[in-house]
Amino acid sequence: MSYFTPNTTNTLKLAALAAATMLALSACNQGGDNASAQKGTEQEAPAPLVGVVTVQPQNITLSTELPGRLESRRIADILPQVGGIIKKRLFQEGSYVRAGQPLYQIDDAVYTTALENARAQLASAQSALAKANADLSRYKPLVEADAISKQEYDAAVAAKRSAEASVKAARAGINAAQINVNYSRITAPISGYIGQSFVSEGTLVSPGGPSKLATIQQTDPMYVNVTQSAAEVMQLRQDIADGKMQSVNGGVEIEIKLENGTLYPLKGRLLFADPTVDQTTGQVTLRAEVPNPDNILLPGLYVRVVLPQADIPNAFAVPQQAVTRGESNSVMIVNAENSLEPRQVNVVQQQGNNWIISDGLQAGDKVVVNGLSIVGMSGAKKVTPQEWTAPGSEAPAPTDMNNTASDTEITSDDADQAASTAQ
Repeated sequence: MSYFTPNTTNTLKLAALAAATMLALSACNQGGDNASAQKGTEQEAPAPLVGVVTVQPQNITLSTELPGRLESRRIADILPQVGGIIKKRLFQEGSYVRAGQPLYQIDDAVYTTALENARAQLASAQSALAKANADLSRYKPLVEADAISKQEYDAAVAAKRSAEASVKAARAGINAAQINVNYSRITAPISGYIGQSFVSEGTLVSPGGPSKLATIQQTDPMYVNVTQSAAEVMQLRQDIADGKMQSVNGGVEIEIKLENGTLYPLKGRLLFADPTVDQTTGQVTLRAEVPNPDNILLPGLYVRVVLPQADIPNAFAVPQQAVTRGESNSVMIVNAENSLEPRQVNVVQQQGNNWIISDGLQAGDKVVVNGLSIVGMSGAKKVTPQEWTAPGSEAPAPTDMNNTASDTEITSDDADQAASTAQ
């Protein structure tokens, strides 16, 4: 038995249909609100970050690194000037010797004997001269009194002159013998460091022999000879003539980089530049002088010479990754509206990790270093510039939380993380 009448059943169906309709409308309204909220969120997304450097003009000295080898200022090969047996070596190999310091002693018995013989000859000549003077003194009044002939007097005069010549020859013989005795004791001709000895005690040496006994090198200061392309020199002079660069004044200081890349603490100076171009290599030779008081630099050592060549006033140093190289070099800057703006620049030279730019930038320009790939993926028209810090450099002190985004710093790692987040 049914407790509901047909009218009651119809009423229930209508109520159920109305409730379903209300639920459907509520779901549609909620979906529409979510879509509107999502669209608003997309419109309010922040501008992507880009790392920038704010450039300022400065006077930059252009320099070039040229390869070269160190050379002793003076080199002296020790050679015997008399023959004989080496009796003793009087120095320590590798030590510093001073000019005049004894190095070797040659057996001088023969030379001392020759010296004594020369001295005896001098005594004999002096005795003959004394007799000739006495004879001449006696003959002079006799010839005036015609007691002796003129011929005898002339013979006495000739005997005196001969005795005087013999004395001079004997003295010269003593000097020659003394020189040989002195040469038997070989001394250092210059001050410097002496290398290994190529002879030992008991070795027979002779003047003009094929081998040297040792070598002394003066290493303070040192010379370094370098060469530079004549084309580079001509281009530099042309830039100076055109006013793009200013010539460095005289007394140019140079720096030395050792093989391991470290910088030698003492600066040298450029001595001269050869005005003649080598016809074979097209190079110009330059010579510099470097102080070496502690004997750190060694002859024959390969080094690189950092040679300043010209000054560029009002130039800009920009990280290499910020410059797009090609037929026309360009950078991307962030303008006052926080939009990206390309700028053509004139690149002069590389200096470390930077390009030196002479034209195309102004003081305060914010040059983009990284983050352009993020902007390209997002398609954003505005960016948020943040100061960029080179990898490995000391991080700046934390800034106040009220500072704007442009006052903070961004590194290469920050940019990579931001790119991953965007993807």
